[in-house]
Amino acid sequence: MKIDGSCHCGELRYQADVDPAHSMVCHCNDCQVLSGSAFRSLVLSLPDALVMTAGTPKIYVKTAESGNLREQAFCGNCGSPIYSVAAGDEPKVYAIRLGTVAQRDQLDPTRSIWSQSAQSWIGHLGDLPRSTEQ
Repeated sequence: MKIDGSCHCGELRYQADVDPAHSMVCHCNDCQVLSGSAFRSLVLSLPDALVMTAGTPKIYVKTAESGNLREQAFCGNCGSPIYSVAAGDEPKVYAIRLGTVAQRDQLDPTRSIWSQSAQSWIGHLGDLPRSTEQ
């Protein structure tokens, strides 16, 4: 599936090819802290299938629990996280942040990872009273 997206301010824009079956929710501690939320939703690109069409993301390199280095790409202007990817020269599979994808409504997560770190209240979200606006 071809997707496109951008950061909140529009300084960064990209296109990518993804497999919708590789759309997921991650509950790891890093995703919670880096997203400022209880989890992060993402879709994996096909190898080397992400192309920045405008701008250059700022990169923060973090060390994963495994000891591997992982690049976190975000907009240096508005701070929107765009993707993460393993550091190194091998073919890149990008973990694209669903919130930045224009077609995010077509990418239902197919699995949930790092569930041992999930917040205990996640399962109750469907029970909360709903409002269409604030």
